[in-house]
Amino acid sequence: MTAATAGPFVHPALFYRGEQEYLDGTVPFVRAGLEAGEPVAVAVPAQKLGVVQEALGDAAAEVTFVDMTQAGRNPGRIIPKVLRVFADARPDTRVRIIGEPVWPGRSEAEYPACVQHEALINSAFEGREATILCPYDAEGLDERALTDAYATHPVVISGGREQKSPSYAPERVVELYNEPLNPSEAAQEYVFGADELPTARYFVVEQAARFGLSGIRLEDLALVAAELTTNSVVHGGGTGTVRVWAEDGQVVCEVRDEGCMKDPLAGRQPSPPAQLGGRGLLLVNYLMDLVRVHTGPEGTAVRCYVDC
Repeated sequence: MTAATAGPFVHPALFYRGEQEYLDGTVPFVRAGLEAGEPVAVAVPAQKLGVVQEALGDAAAEVTFVDMTQAGRNPGRIIPKVLRVFADARPDTRVRIIGEPVWPGRSEAEYPACVQHEALINSAFEGREATILCPYDAEGLDERALTDAYATHPVVISGGREQKSPSYAPERVVELYNEPLNPSEAAQEYVFGADELPTARYFVVEQAARFGLSGIRLEDLALVAAELTTNSVVHGGGTGTVRVWAEDGQVVCEVRDEGCMKDPLAGRQPSPPAQLGGRGLLLVNYLMDLVRVHTGPEGTAVRCYVDC
C-alpha cells in the first residue's frame, strides 16, 4: 500500500468482498507496520478479530486488538477512546491502525454519527504521523455507505487497486449529517433554568426508571443529564428543555437549548490533563451507547441513547 507513506496522516478506505479480500487488505497492512517498527492496533468488530489474529500467527502478539462493537458502539467515542488513546501513548513514532466503525447491522440512528466520525478523523489527526485504514464490507453495506466512504476518505482501495477519491469532502459530510432531530410524540418534557437543575436531573431519572432503566446505567444517565442541563444553563442561553422517551429497547434523553456548537470535534477529543473543565460532552460520549447532535443558529439538541 503506497498510501501508508504518502504524508503525515493517511486515511484510506478499504472496500472488501468476502473474508479473503478482507485478509488480503488488512494482514499485509499490519505486517508492513510491524516490519517498519510502527505500533499497530486493530479495532474491528469481534467476528473479524479472530480471523485477523489467526492469519497473523505469532505476529498477533505484537498487535493491540480492540472489539469495535464494544469500544466503538457510540461512534462519538472512537476518536478519543480508541484512536487517540493509542496514538497519544506513542507520540514519538508513527502508528498504524485498522478501524472499522461502519458495519452491516448498524442502526439508522447510529449511521449518521458513524459517517460524521469518519469525516472528523481527518481534522482530528491532521499533521499526525499515523495511518488509519477503514475497512468497508462492500457486499453487506448499502450503496449509501460506500458513497459516503468516498466523501470521508481521500484514498479508496477496491479490488486490490488504490485510487484518490474523486469526491473527498469531509467538511461537507459533517454538515450533511448535522440532521434535525425530531423528538418522539411520546416524549415527556421538562423546561429548566439554573434554579431547576436538580429537578431536571430527578425528572430524567424518574422517567428512565419508569421505562425500565436501572442500576449503573441509570446512574450513568443521571450523570449525563446533569452535565447536559448544566451546559445549557452555562453555555446555551441559561435555559433548556429535556425530553425522555423509550424507543426500540433503549431510553432516549434529549436536551435542547439556544446555544450553537462551533467545534464539530467537541466531545470527541481527549482533554489535556491540566485542563480545568470542558469535559462534559466527552463524558457523555464515553457513557452513552449513542450520541446524536444537531446544532445551528436556532440552537443545539444533544440526544443520548442508553440500552435498557
